[in-house]
Amino acid sequence: MHMAPPTDRSRTTQTNRWPQQKRGLLAACLAHALHDGYTDGLYAFLPVWQAQFGLSYAALAVVRALYYGTMGGLQIPSDRALRGLSPRAALVLSTVLAAAGLLIMGLPFGFAGLCVGLVVAGIGSSIQHPRGSMLVADSYGEASRRPLGIYNFSGDLGKAVLPALIALLLPILAWQSVLGLMAVLGLALAVVLRILALAAPGTRTAAKGTASGGGRGGFPMLATIGALDTATRMGYLLFLPFLIQERGGDTPVVGLALALLFIGGAFGKAACAWLGERLGVAGSVMLTEAATALLIAATLVTPLTPTLVLLPLLGIVLNGTSSVLYGTVPELARDDTGQAFALFYTCVIGSGGISPILYGAVADHSNPTTGVLASAATAALIVPLVLVLRPHLRSHQALHEIKTKGS
Repeated sequence: MHMAPPTDRSRTTQTNRWPQQKRGLLAACLAHALHDGYTDGLYAFLPVWQAQFGLSYAALAVVRALYYGTMGGLQIPSDRALRGLSPRAALVLSTVLAAAGLLIMGLPFGFAGLCVGLVVAGIGSSIQHPRGSMLVADSYGEASRRPLGIYNFSGDLGKAVLPALIALLLPILAWQSVLGLMAVLGLALAVVLRILALAAPGTRTAAKGTASGGGRGGFPMLATIGALDTATRMGYLLFLPFLIQERGGDTPVVGLALALLFIGGAFGKAACAWLGERLGVAGSVMLTEAATALLIAATLVTPLTPTLVLLPLLGIVLNGTSSVLYGTVPELARDDTGQAFALFYTCVIGSGGISPILYGAVADHSNPTTGVLASAATAALIVPLVLVLRPHLRSHQALHEIKTKGS
């Protein structure tokens, strides 16, 4: 059969598709880097605030919880409240709110202003995760797994750059001025995001899940696996400094150990997204979680130098699995990808807040070695759970193949 040549309009659509996708991915990645940088950058201010306001360690934990708890607890409500906004517009709003929160914290309103600013910034960051993820999934559709891995990786870049920049500025400038500069950076990024939004054609405001029927039942298990993966990571990070000190490492060596783990983790975000495309979700997650459990256990018996050598490898599998899990959310979403990401991030962030307390309680009632082994056991527990998830992934794959043949 003779095929009609493509019209000028279809040629234009095909030509503009990739730039549109890249603009969406760039916007999401820039927002993710900034917001995650804000989140980890707050740690650098804690000693300053403790001295400024005479806070105890418990009070510092409460101050941190104002931001972290707001960000985690409002993922679902913020996603529902902003259904009328496109993902790009929501990212602009989230960045403006986060920057405004930092600006309030830096103004001379005392401790009350600090607390209000933390809540406002937390509200802004609660919008970013589900809407940024939805923008990427909406832009790339069925091919969103690797772009979501890139989006996930961009958050690690922000965590590496902004806290380091804040740490460099604090000895030079007053902490209020540093917060002001961070707020200006956020507002500048909001302008860039707005330009990207104007340059791109409109996107759907609610991306539908790509799975239906049998694929729907897998999402709760996916969220459970994501929560346990985060619990493993946070639990090990809680004990790593003490592990290094027990082997004779001083404070600089502890910093080096953390840096090696984080460098491996940043690389793992990209590497495991690539691995997921080749081994599939189930195969890659089972491999990385089994390797995580073994490497965590290995660091309990190795001397200091071999432990430092193992840490980048451990970081790859410890942190990289999340890219595969995030990339699977659109496939197993029930009805709305944005809501699915909001639920997933709520589970992950909630686990990140609660799990260190539980692992700490285990160590308090036994010893730190038992706490580390508990984190390794959590990683091992994920392996059989992936076997439960596998039929839902196969169901989605079968449905996708049927749709592809039908089109």
